[in-house]
Amino acid sequence: MKKTLLFCLTALSLIGFTSAIPLVGEESFESVFKRIKEEVDTNSQAYSSLGTACATIGHRLTGSENGKKAEEFAFQLFKKYGFRDTKYQGFQVEAWARDTVTLSVAPPKSDDFREIPVVSLALTPVESKIQGQIIDCGNGLDADFAAKKDLVKGKIALANIGLIDAPEGSKNLHRSEKTALAIKYGAAGVIFVNTVKGQVLLTGTASVTGNLISIPAVCISLESGTEIRKWLVDQPGLLSMIEMHNVSQPIKARNVVATLKGESRHLRHEKIIIGGHLDSWDLATGAIDNGIGSFSVIDIARTFKALGLKSKRTIEFVAFMGEEEGLLGSKAYMERAKKTGEVNEIVYMINLDMVNDVRGFNAGGRDEMMGLLKEIGNKIKSIDPSFANEIHNSAGLHSDHQVFLMEGIPAADPVGNLSKSVLDCYHANCDAFSLVNKKEMENNVKYTSMLLYALGNTNTIPAKKLDFYSTRDFFIKHNLRHELELGNEWRWGNN
Repeated sequence: MKKTLLFCLTALSLIGFTSAIPLVGEESFESVFKRIKEEVDTNSQAYSSLGTACATIGHRLTGSENGKKAEEFAFQLFKKYGFRDTKYQGFQVEAWARDTVTLSVAPPKSDDFREIPVVSLALTPVESKIQGQIIDCGNGLDADFAAKKDLVKGKIALANIGLIDAPEGSKNLHRSEKTALAIKYGAAGVIFVNTVKGQVLLTGTASVTGNLISIPAVCISLESGTEIRKWLVDQPGLLSMIEMHNVSQPIKARNVVATLKGESRHLRHEKIIIGGHLDSWDLATGAIDNGIGSFSVIDIARTFKALGLKSKRTIEFVAFMGEEEGLLGSKAYMERAKKTGEVNEIVYMINLDMVNDVRGFNAGGRDEMMGLLKEIGNKIKSIDPSFANEIHNSAGLHSDHQVFLMEGIPAADPVGNLSKSVLDCYHANCDAFSLVNKKEMENNVKYTSMLLYALGNTNTIPAKKLDFYSTRDFFIKHNLRHELELGNEWRWGNN
């Protein structure tokens, strides 16, 4: 009896699964996917629009005049592509901008300081001038700081941005989390060493909260870091001096939201968010981080309008601002959604942050999504054999999807690839439009459009919103608790 019942239940579940992707009107998903492929291969404007933005706007730092121009540029593109329901979603933030910084190093008991090329990390103090002994904290992980706990207080910590000679299986921390550890152990400042060859200087936020931190944090090149470490061996007690001046003031920024209303009476109140952050750092044009993501989102919206594609569920295409300075735009979006109750309508979030050359999909740590994503991928592959249909299932933080995960909303991203030479320019002064590959960016638009169309029209999205404690368990399962604790984002006390 139990075997018979199990067989029947299994059969019913399979029937439900195979019908998860239905015919829409008289047109199959494969037929729609073919039309998407032809449209994007022939008419995509993602690459050219990003090129125009890089050439005419430059960087897109939140709160700057360039950031405002980028918001208006995205708004006008959505309107041009036929989205009448396009709006700005304003928010006010404390905006940070760099001014000047110097880093000088000298032997102990000497005034012979030598300047080192350096950049400030974001959300560092407006004014700071410190001098102190350099303490090498290796990769800046918990164990590294714990090993130097009796030495680092009042000193200037030296730590790698990435991992160098780390034990196998080591998990890196975000630079802001390493800064939080430095503050915890009483460091007076932090010097981060980039792990990319070629005198590359990297920026990014040093704050886990989005507020100004209490100590200066700067970044130097791998070559400068190597030289300082050699000097430390010869001259223990090496001194450094950091002097910085920055600007921090309240400004207004805007997410840009374009809405495609759902067609189904039963499902149009369910909402899928597809977004990518429009803002960038100011050392270059932010073509890779995150021009390829945000301008792909805008061109996915164009593709839907160009083909007259319908969705049972409502879709919001969002260009977020303020991601680089602490997920400020997505947090503002969520704060508004919670106040209005619209958070209860959001059933899925797709995030494109430095996604390139899409070759599959990531279920974002939700096992329930694996089957559906594989099925969607199989249908894509049936009309486009070049699609690899890689299915991953990992959860992470530090981009706009984190804000949705915190509310228990399933969130994931397409799986793609960036070459090492491109990744070496992450947050750096070499992140320029010349790094963008037109065909690979169009693959973002093509395959993510197909994914979005399928999720918008499937009968059921298997992953449901998690409740408060199930969300806690999700983060614990995926070893994300410590990162959230360092970022003061852990909401569950000691549980």
